[in-house]
Amino acid sequence: MTLRTELDRYLHLRRMFGAKLKSDELRLRSFVTFMDQAGKTFVTRELIVEWMNGLRHASSGTKASRFSEVRQFALWLRGMDDRHEDPPPRGFVPSHVTRPAPYIYSDAEIAAIIRAARDLPSIFGMRGLTCAILYGLVAVTGLRIAEALALDTADFDVERQMLHIRNGKNGKERILPIDPDVAVRLAQYCIERDRLLERRSEPLFVNCKGERPNYCWARANFVRVCQSIGLRGTWTRPLTGSSPRIHDLRHTFAVRTIIKWYREGNDAAREMHKLTTYLGHEGPRDTYWYLQAVPELLELASARVSSGLASEESQ
Repeated sequence: MTLRTELDRYLHLRRMFGAKLKSDELRLRSFVTFMDQAGKTFVTRELIVEWMNGLRHASSGTKASRFSEVRQFALWLRGMDDRHEDPPPRGFVPSHVTRPAPYIYSDAEIAAIIRAARDLPSIFGMRGLTCAILYGLVAVTGLRIAEALALDTADFDVERQMLHIRNGKNGKERILPIDPDVAVRLAQYCIERDRLLERRSEPLFVNCKGERPNYCWARANFVRVCQSIGLRGTWTRPLTGSSPRIHDLRHTFAVRTIIKWYREGNDAAREMHKLTTYLGHEGPRDTYWYLQAVPELLELASARVSSGLASEESQ
């Protein structure tokens, strides 16, 4: 039995117990491809270490999660056939994950990203059309890219200017009000999309085949766009986990919203709960993280506190 067949069995068994494994499957198939290219049939510690060495540009969190996935698969293989070796022990790759500081895009950078996205090569023009609107929507709403890709056309209410987020993180749903201009642009996209497809599309966003794009498609095109405008270096193999990332568009939206509160003198503590709901965060703690991650926010918050104390002392 080939290693690829063993992987299919392993994934099937885990899915029987309710696991989705979309990302896990991609990473494990990458490992099996590495084994095939090395001409190896049985997993050894040395091969796992060699595969991990190929992730040297990845973040510590990415390395830890991928090691954990391969280690679990290797343990299962070992239980089925003792010709496979025990993997390195838990903790071989440090599991402590530090959340990277967000990259905050300027207005000019976001505009350049959208312009460059429109120019992405495509036979019928669908790739550029979709990417420009997709990245623009994430930038002005703070949607997670997965939430945007999961939207159906029926989730967009152009008259009420709302999006129905049905597939939020942790299965949470929410209604997202959008700016009237954003609603108009989305409606125009739907008209042009259906004209190119010659039919009405169920998914809101589609790729060149008329199908719902996946995260890898959106991320890979984003890397190409950023490389084309000089925001990322040009490597033979794009480092998709490197900054700036597509998710940083969401971070930029959140940070700019909070900065606006402070500059306009709004009650940030009260507004933070609204933003937590709008972004679909589990709780305010996730939203308050931006105060620690972005120096400008800390400075504005400190200035607000100092101003408040000075006002109290003068009374």
